[in-house]
Amino acid sequence: MVKMNVTNSGFINDINMILATDFYQLTMGAAYYQYNLENNINETDDIATFELFIRKFPKNRNYLIFAGLEQAIQYLQNARFTERTIEFLRNKAVFKNIDSSYFDEYLPDFKFNVDVWAMREGNFFFPNEPIMRVQGPMFHAQIVETYLLNVINYQTLVASKASRIKNIAQDKTLLEFGTRRSHGPLAGVYAARASYVAGFDGTSNVIADLELGINSTGTMAHSFVQKFDNESDSFDSYNIIYGENSILLIDTYDTEKGAEKSCKYGNKIRGVRIDSGDLIDHAKKVRKILDERGCEKVLIVASSDLNEYKIKEIIDKKAPIDAFGVGTELATSRDDPTISGVYKLIEYNNLPRIKISEEKMTYPGIKQVYRIYNNNNMFKEDILALENESSPPNSEALLIPIMKNGNLIIKLPTLDEIQQLYLDNIKKLPPSYKSLEEAQLFKLKISEKLRELTNSLIEKHP
Repeated sequence: MVKMNVTNSGFINDINMILATDFYQLTMGAAYYQYNLENNINETDDIATFELFIRKFPKNRNYLIFAGLEQAIQYLQNARFTERTIEFLRNKAVFKNIDSSYFDEYLPDFKFNVDVWAMREGNFFFPNEPIMRVQGPMFHAQIVETYLLNVINYQTLVASKASRIKNIAQDKTLLEFGTRRSHGPLAGVYAARASYVAGFDGTSNVIADLELGINSTGTMAHSFVQKFDNESDSFDSYNIIYGENSILLIDTYDTEKGAEKSCKYGNKIRGVRIDSGDLIDHAKKVRKILDERGCEKVLIVASSDLNEYKIKEIIDKKAPIDAFGVGTELATSRDDPTISGVYKLIEYNNLPRIKISEEKMTYPGIKQVYRIYNNNNMFKEDILALENESSPPNSEALLIPIMKNGNLIIKLPTLDEIQQLYLDNIKKLPPSYKSLEEAQLFKLKISEKLRELTNSLIEKHP
């Protein structure tokens, strides 16, 4: 069994995570090694460059939020082949023709020796824009594919979903409640992180609080109320323990009667929570009950399979709900739970490479993404160009150097700094892109030199 230890960066810091990959990454890696050995090729003469990007939007999305870079970098810094993992691979029949030096000398000393460029976490991006570039010996740059796609695809998916919810909820308190429905315990931690990047205020996930500093919060369960012979006794018991921090769950039996019983504490409790039924109708009735009994400072918290569409309806109908707990719909991105992130070879030993299979063409060569702003400092367009081209006037280069020769060369931002970058950038996104339905596609221009290179390689590989 692999022991998983979450560090204060949110990374699962276990050297056996090197095998958190698809098996074909390892067969390719061993094949690269064997080919180089037999042809007397040094790794320094076997340099590949890959780019990670998204082919198309999930359903009804008009932009995406880059998230997961910190975990990707931690993996590149820490993943190693241990004696156990090496023996596991040595005993796989498929590797019987691989020279013993691979297992005895190469893997024991392996450490990722790659250069990495990436967008800043919390930045906005669009299809076909590289968000991460990895360059290094082919073996090194190849075997990271699965892990990088895993952490970045998922956190980007959740952050982008959270951003849609935040756009609608605006200044309402938003809490991520998705751990119990996320696809595994670690996914729950990463869902908390990704939603925080996109402006959420807290989470129900306690590991995310301990390790990432995202405030964890919770109320009470229906089972706590049911334990007592009557609802009032459960409220009394909870209030004696938690006092002013109490948020009472009032919908176990009858929501409005539960609200009436909560009024005995006046404004000395923090709030009440509604977790079922017609949230709009209940909230209006509960607010009236609370206000008429002098509990005007008591907050109303709502949960129950909320998403951006339900929250919009709640707000449009002016239901007096102060905070939303969003779980299943967020942690699974339920309306479209996949993202088409890919990792493709775009240069080998300084020669551009292209993939031109049907509907899956990739732009070749090492590229940079430039963002252009209009006179109001709003996003106007992005330009995809070859790295050696001159930068367009009044543009911002989005890919920045992160690692050199396997070493971190910048200080990674804190989670709060990442969130602030997102909050600053969302103000620069034109309102039309914040629609819950598909809007016009953001304009991505392809430079003339990149088009020429692409066309020349298409002609070369008819």
